[in-house]
Amino acid sequence: MSDLNDPRVFFAAERTLMAWNRTGLTLLAFGFVMERFGLFLHMLHVKPRGLGRDFSFWIGVAFILLGLAVEVYSVIQYRRVLRTLRPVEIPERYATWGGIAANLTVVALGGALLVYLFSEF
Repeated sequence: MSDLNDPRVFFAAERTLMAWNRTGLTLLAFGFVMERFGLFLHMLHVKPRGLGRDFSFWIGVAFILLGLAVEVYSVIQYRRVLRTLRPVEIPERYATWGGIAANLTVVALGGALLVYLFSEF
């Protein structure tokens, strides 16, 4: 439990949550690009050595799943930090759910992206 009685502790936790949100979004985007790169090679009739599009598809899906895991884990960590703070450390009438809602929205949209990718496969 924090003994600082300072709202800056809460805002630092919220900034950390948003940094993890950006990291998760980056992993999702990179995964999507990896998956589409294999499709691009397939459309150009380039036969890459090895596994080709199938391999890039699964690598892309792995990055997307990693991004989703980062988003979910960051929400869990943020909630753990919130439980350690005293009411004086959270500004009055400040909505603590905004960052959580942003991360969970990314998770929902990332799940929709996975459904889309598997429906094309």
